[in-house]
This record gives sequence, C-alpha cells and structure tokens, in this order.
Amino acid sequence: MLKNITLGQYLPGDSVIHRLDPRTKIVTTGIFIIVLFLISSWWGYLLFAGFLGYIIYASKISVRFVFGTLRPLLIILLLTLILNMFLTPGELLYQLGPLKVTYEGVVRAFQMAIRLVLLILATNMLTLTTSPIDLTDGMESLLKPFSKMGVPAHELAMMMTIALRFIPTLLEEADKIMKAQMARGADFETGNVMQRAKALVPILVPLFVSAFRRADDLAMAMEARAYRGGQGRTRFRQLQLSQLDYAAWGIVTLITVGLIVL
Repeated sequence: MLKNITLGQYLPGDSVIHRLDPRTKIVTTGIFIIVLFLISSWWGYLLFAGFLGYIIYASKISVRFVFGTLRPLLIILLLTLILNMFLTPGELLYQLGPLKVTYEGVVRAFQMAIRLVLLILATNMLTLTTSPIDLTDGMESLLKPFSKMGVPAHELAMMMTIALRFIPTLLEEADKIMKAQMARGADFETGNVMQRAKALVPILVPLFVSAFRRADDLAMAMEARAYRGGQGRTRFRQLQLSQLDYAAWGIVTLITVGLIVL
C-alpha cells in the first residue's frame, strides 16, 4: 500500500504539462481546488473531470499509475459515502433499523466522493509533473510580494519543498522497516483495530529516528555549504512565462468561467 502513495513524487518528462511554468501550475491547481468546492451540478463535475482527463493525457503519464494513487484512500472514500448517506436528513429511500438512507444523503455522498477523487488527482498531477526545484522557485516567486509584509517567502518555499521531497523517502523507509519486522514474525494484518495499532509501534519508532537523523544530516550539509537563506541569493535559471503559459492561462480562464456558470 505504501508504494501506491505518490504524493511528492516527480516523473521527468517532456510533455506540454511538464514544460509549463511552475507558477502557472501552482496557481491553476489552487484555482481549481477552490472552484471544485463551489461546484453544485453534475455537469460541472463532468466538465472538471474532462479537463483533468485531458491534463493526464497531455502529461503522457500512465493512467493506471495516476489512478493507482487512489487505492490507499479507498477507506476514506467509503467512510465518506456511508456517513453522508446515513447522516444527511431528507427524503427517505431505505431504512435499516435506526439507520435511514435519504435521497439528499445519496446525492451528497457521491458529490463528496467525486470531489475527493478530483482533488487528489489534481494535486498529484502538480507534483508528478513539477520537479521539487521548480516547485521551490515557483512558490518563492509567488510569495515574494508578501516578503515586504515580513513573510519569509524563501524559507516557507524551502520547507514545503523539503517536506514534499522526503515523503517518498520516508514511505520507502517505512516499507523496508515493515518488511524487516514481518521477516521477524510481526503480524500487521490480523487482529482488531487496537492490536493492529499496537503492531505499528515497532515501525513508527525507527521511522521517527530515521526521519530525525535525515533532518540532522540535511541541516549539517546545508550549513557546510554556507546556506544562509534567501537573502542575496541568485538563481542560475530565471522563471519566465512563455506563450505556452499564456495559452494555458486562457484555457484555464475559460474552464473556470464555465465551471462557475454551470
């Protein structure tokens, strides 16, 4: 299951989506996340899903790989469906003892599930098609106007990028620790919830120790290279919007207006 979590992973490529400016992709993802929670019609979800499908196709990333990121979240999606079906008041469709399934609950359950799926896929496409360095430069450039208000733009961008960078590393480390514990006779799949939670302790303790060790090594490496934050630092590659980015902004504007209208 840990291998199916792709948050923070980057797949190099030369597609149209890969060549977009990171600022374009970051702002576009933020806009679509906001609009996604404002959609209230099925046509809006269909338009959003169609545009997201085109992005996946244009990125030249395997569709199976992209949708495989949803597997670890199936339990959350199932709980979302069940809770909304039984806890939303409205027109009664079916009753099982004290539990009541309503028409409004079914509609709301499927809408929330669709929102979660589209949200996860949209954010994953951002990290899959944008390298950590580009994400850092893009976020720092977007936060730079707020630096006059005392916001540490470079430090915030660096922290977010380091966090994204080390998610796959920690997942790989957790998978190795789990396999080592299973080779020693540990059982993580049987028993009740409390027993499974206790079985995770031998994984969490060495995982936290490894995370702190990696953080200390990274801090020492940055200090050894005289890293002092963003003050006075220059960049080898400057971000510049191209005609491709302006075309993308035009398409995003049209899609956003269409979603709001629908």
